[in-house]
Amino acid sequence: MGSCLTVGPNEALVVSGDCCGSDTKTYAVGGWAWAWWLISDTQRITLEIMTLKPRCEDVETAEGVAITVTGVAQVKVMTEQDLLAVACEQFLGKSVIEIKGVVLQTLEGHLRSILGTLTVEQIYQDRDQFAQLVREVAAPDVGRMGIEILSFTIKDVYDKLDYLSSLGKTQTAAVQRDADIGVAEAERDAGIREAECKREMMDVKFQADTKMADSKRELELNKASFNQEVNTKKAEAQLAYELQAAKEQQKIRLEEIEIQVVQRKKQITIGEREIERTDKELIATVKRPAEAEAYRMQQIAEGHKTKAVLLAQAQAERIRRIGEAEACSIEAVGKAEAERMRLKAEAYQLYGEAAKTALVLEALPMIAAKVAAPLARTNEIVILSGESSRVTGEVTRLLAELPVSVNALTGVDLLKIPLLQKMTGALA
Repeated sequence: MGSCLTVGPNEALVVSGDCCGSDTKTYAVGGWAWAWWLISDTQRITLEIMTLKPRCEDVETAEGVAITVTGVAQVKVMTEQDLLAVACEQFLGKSVIEIKGVVLQTLEGHLRSILGTLTVEQIYQDRDQFAQLVREVAAPDVGRMGIEILSFTIKDVYDKLDYLSSLGKTQTAAVQRDADIGVAEAERDAGIREAECKREMMDVKFQADTKMADSKRELELNKASFNQEVNTKKAEAQLAYELQAAKEQQKIRLEEIEIQVVQRKKQITIGEREIERTDKELIATVKRPAEAEAYRMQQIAEGHKTKAVLLAQAQAERIRRIGEAEACSIEAVGKAEAERMRLKAEAYQLYGEAAKTALVLEALPMIAAKVAAPLARTNEIVILSGESSRVTGEVTRLLAELPVSVNALTGVDLLKIPLLQKMTGALA
């Protein structure tokens, strides 16, 4: 069971909890809501306007002047569903005095911070702008509490050092100075106006004299215009007579020119026919034979050209075939040489060390010839030795060292050959 609760337009009713255990809340403004007995919790929050009087004492401005500012602010809890929920979350269960205290501290904090950025003159002379600035800065913070600032005005601004009264004296002196300047400017304007009136009077007189002079000048101009018109008519009549006479003379001259033009056309026609005849004669006697000769020379030149081309093609074909024959010959020689080297390599591979030894033995005469080549240019060799046996010993020593040298150069050990072993033993 439960009961139906009503609430006036100046309050908001908050019902928490229901029979299903849900944590939803019901907000009612100027209406009714259902509350379950022993389950639902009901609370109310005021929606009436709350008047706050923020006051900041001895706050230093941007110029370092300590002033005291008092203001009046009208605030209330907002009725939008989301913002009302925020306000209920923060202020539900608190008294109006406690709500005022929280909002008042916020306003005074913003008021102090703004006073520190302005000069005394800006605060004192433009209070509406100053109050608007406070509302703009403080509105977001109090709005996050669910509170709306309806109005904010500056009630009083004063200081303990008579700074503002000094500004008033300065203003009074400025007003007095402006008044003196105004009197001087008024006297100056009066003198200027009097001079302007005199100048206007002289202008009117000058205009009247000018109009009289203009009238006389127009009369003289009209007389001169009439005389000029009469003279112009006389001159036009004389010119018309002379012009007509000139036109008649021009007609006569044009007829003479036409006669000359006709005669000239006839002469031109005769000259053109003579030119045509001469052209035909030249074509028959000069151009046609020249064209025939040119055609004959062209045919001869084309025949020589064709002959040269055919000769060049034949020469190129001969050179190409000679090149192919030489290439085939070189290819056959190369193949024979390659085959010889292949057979030789197979023989070397077949006989192994014996083949290598044969190669070395074949190369020894060539090596000896290269070594003895410088001696071939020697006319006489004289060996100085006291004993003939010593020369024989040197020759024997050289022959004994020959296998060692060959082994060092080619890697073939000649001492392993039976014949050379016997020769080396005999020398030893």
